[in-house]
Amino acid sequence: MSQQPRSHREHRERNGDHRRYRDDDRRSSPDRCARSSSRPPYYPREDEHVRDVPRVEHQDSKCTHICSRRGIVLICAVLTNSLVLICLIAAHMVTSGMSSAASLGGFNINSNFNLQGTELQQVRELDSQISQMRAPGVYGGIPFSLVFAAISLVFVVASNKPPHRMPRKLLVGSLVFQAFGTVAYVVAVGLYLHFVIGVNATDVCKRRERLYSRNGYTWMNCDVSGADAAVALFGLITAILYTVGTVLTFQTIRGVKRYLQERKRREADRHQPRSQPQRVPMRAETTSV
Repeated sequence: MSQQPRSHREHRERNGDHRRYRDDDRRSSPDRCARSSSRPPYYPREDEHVRDVPRVEHQDSKCTHICSRRGIVLICAVLTNSLVLICLIAAHMVTSGMSSAASLGGFNINSNFNLQGTELQQVRELDSQISQMRAPGVYGGIPFSLVFAAISLVFVVASNKPPHRMPRKLLVGSLVFQAFGTVAYVVAVGLYLHFVIGVNATDVCKRRERLYSRNGYTWMNCDVSGADAAVALFGLITAILYTVGTVLTFQTIRGVKRYLQERKRREADRHQPRSQPQRVPMRAETTSV
């Protein structure tokens, strides 16, 4: 009997303790609510989930960017510049006559050439004069085509990155170079043809044509040769390629600009919802005061 009251007391004390704990919890709950209300709500960061998931980066090869539309146009421009160079050298060798070809070791002029005596001497002199008259066009065209081919190749190699990772100055430089190349090649082709037609219209060329035609060499005339026409043709093709490259580069610059603006806007939208919940409680406290 003595143990029962003790057990009742223990139960009462326990119930009382529980009530005290409940009262303390009720009293402390407003404080917790006030503290929690003063704190900004918790937003899980996206980085915590992203860190757990391994990122798979697709690394494109350099050929993927070099073989873009801009890169293919520049590669074709390098090839056409090389063809212009080859045709310039071929045109100089063809129009310089058989005497110059014999001096290069093509054939023996004394055995394979029908001209003899004074006519042979006249043909040699006329060939050398024609070669000297055409020399400015050759010596001007060779470095011209070499420079444009080299610069085009530099821009091809430099475009081994995505456009948005390339320096903006490089894209603008490529745009200016190709626009200048378009105008330069059109002017150069016009000047070259004007120069060739002017040389073919001289008395020296007419005299040489008559000497060659007497001995059956009718192909040596004062018309524009096929090699000269090939120089003009590949020059115009190069100008067209530079025009297409200018348009594509301009579109690329615009696309990169829009991409960068869109990326900045997305970054601003990501930071905006995190900053708004911190500002809302501050406004509520200031208005209540």
